[in-house]
Amino acid sequence: MKKIVRIALFLFLASLSLLQPSLSAEVIDGVIAVVGNEAIFKSEIDSRALMARLQYPELAQDKKLHRTILDGLIDQKIILAKAKIDSVSIDLNTLDSMANDRFRQISSRFVSTSDMESRLGKSSAAVRDGIRSELRNQQLIDTLRRKKTTGITVTYAEVMDFYKENQAQIPPLPEGGSVSQIIKYPSVSAEKRATALSKMQSIQTELKGGADFATLAETYSDDPGSAKMGGDLGFVRKGQLIQAFESAAYALKEGGISDIVETRYGYHLIQLLSKEENSIHVRHILVGLDRSKGDFTEAIRQLKAVHDKVISGKQSFAEMAKKYSDDSVSAALGGKILVAGSTRSTLAPSTLLPQLQKIIAGLKKPGDISKPEKIEPSQGEPFYALFLLNERVAAHKLDPDKDYAYLEELALDHKNRQIFNEWLQQLRKEVYVHTSDI
Repeated sequence: MKKIVRIALFLFLASLSLLQPSLSAEVIDGVIAVVGNEAIFKSEIDSRALMARLQYPELAQDKKLHRTILDGLIDQKIILAKAKIDSVSIDLNTLDSMANDRFRQISSRFVSTSDMESRLGKSSAAVRDGIRSELRNQQLIDTLRRKKTTGITVTYAEVMDFYKENQAQIPPLPEGGSVSQIIKYPSVSAEKRATALSKMQSIQTELKGGADFATLAETYSDDPGSAKMGGDLGFVRKGQLIQAFESAAYALKEGGISDIVETRYGYHLIQLLSKEENSIHVRHILVGLDRSKGDFTEAIRQLKAVHDKVISGKQSFAEMAKKYSDDSVSAALGGKILVAGSTRSTLAPSTLLPQLQKIIAGLKKPGDISKPEKIEPSQGEPFYALFLLNERVAAHKLDPDKDYAYLEELALDHKNRQIFNEWLQQLRKEVYVHTSDI
């Protein structure tokens, strides 16, 4: 398990090292290890050790830090060697887009290109190449890790064995609560809908004419989170996407591009990059529906009517959510909001927007429902919503029965790490490794 943590730590430090001047001229260099046909130099270990101590002062007295860093780099290079052997591929257009975005972020911290080159001791081209290389390595490692752990499950017996072995190390669970929602967006006129569709049809024409998908996403997509990444949404587990989007994506062959797909967000073009048993790697171009001058009158009226029906006992909140909510994911669950990437519904208040924290704090007991409230997220369009408090949970020591879903996630993560670590140990037997004393 420690080696997995090391890999993540040293890839993180590697990206930070791009912001530091080169130290190679200040140390007596030498080869510390050879992995396959790649060398690890003393200067690299020293540079990363310095960065680690700058980021984590408590490591200043760690006499094994250099060895820990070396082990992490060896593991990284072993995995990358395996990726080459297995001919693992990644999407180069997405990689270039990510590298360009990261380069822009870094260069923006300096007053000019010459200032950046002077302070980093590298040309701008070398900085860009270094960023691309690190991102490429990370994507290759992530791809192999997913392939090795996709489809892994844990039985009830495994979960309880994990609990018995690790009970003392599991920290208390913070205060939380289970909340359901019904959300409504303003209506969109037929004219605005037609304008959006026409724009997407023009983009589709460019794509069919040979234009690059990632470039079109960067240029036209209205999804602020993915546009700068060439539309890349990364790997998404089944059930985490809006149904219409997910159905269209899973119907594609790898590399295939969908026809225009409509969701409540607007119109999409979807490209499937790769597919695994329970997840897909996709990117998309979104032309959003313009609700900037939308009328909330009908949304508010509808939510007030829903509120009154639930309060009077004529309808359940879950029934109303399934019928009226504009959020298809939570609507399918009767409005229940899940922890991102999880099947759990107990949310920690600290993970919510301050606006939502305040609303939910005003719900005193299970069954309490808020009045229609306007929510204005930092990203995305505003909406009105009703919230129902299902349960309020005080901070407590983990209970294997009441908190089984959370415990199951911990056990599954532990099992995935064990499997990956065992695989890594096997790789060490397949790849030539030679190390010298540090």
